Amino acid sequence: MTHFNRDPLLDFTGKVALITGAASGFGALLAKELGSRGASLVLGDINEAGLDPVVQELADAGVPVIAQACDVVSEAACAGLVAQAVKHFGRLDIAVNNAGLAPPVQYLEDVEEATFDRQQAVNVKGVFFGLKHQLKQMRTQKQGIILNVSSMAGIGGAPKASAYAAAKHSVIGLTRTAAVEYARHNIRVNAVCPFYTLTPMVTEIEAPEGATVEQMHALFAAGCPMKRLANPEEVVSAMVMLCSPALSYLTGQALAIDGGVSAF
Repeated sequence: MTHFNRDPLLDFTGKVALITGAASGFGALLAKELGSRGASLVLGDINEAGLDPVVQELADAGVPVIAQACDVVSEAACAGLVAQAVKHFGRLDIAVNNAGLAPPVQYLEDVEEATFDRQQAVNVKGVFFGLKHQLKQMRTQKQGIILNVSSMAGIGGAPKASAYAAAKHSVIGLTRTAAVEYARHNIRVNAVCPFYTLTPMVTEIEAPEGATVEQMHALFAAGCPMKRLANPEEVVSAMVMLCSPALSYLTGQALAIDGGVSAF
């Protein structure tokens, strides 16, 4: 893991960062980026076995890190992750509510109630429970930074992903409300809204009958001015910036990282 020169904009020395969904995708990559910049890390994921190689790589690089299984549908699990941060590191400076669930590709009329409920449970309640306990701790510290992972589906319509779009719109609503409520406590809350990105959520997508994953990716890319999907590193670079203590006047924003999609 390469360490950097101490640029104040990217210096996380002494900061304690909590990341959910850290076993893969954005979460794992962000953990490595923040760790390389001096942060101590508290990582959670429902896939506890998947956390092990991430934690090992960080520990081998000398990054202070703890991890535990965390199903964000459980408020107790979300509260426990915050408690672990305080127990081991004495505080919580940065929290990233990244855990999420991919949608099945289907028209709204075909969405089962159980599918809709599962999207709400993971993608909305998971963020809500995280915010609730992260904000409580940060308020006692009189400062903090929270980043929620929404989606371009949270900004506009998302054909054949209605339940997912409803959930991701809710994430932006929670983000903006928390930002307004807690700004006077010096707590900043923002969201990131990626377009389709080559994380496992997209590379392992279940294509509709008669289509291949490659065809699905080509279809997604056709709707982007850059005519390609995002690489995970491109999204995580923006996430690092949004977590930077130097961006001290930025709150309540939902940043599109979309190759120009939202410019239409």
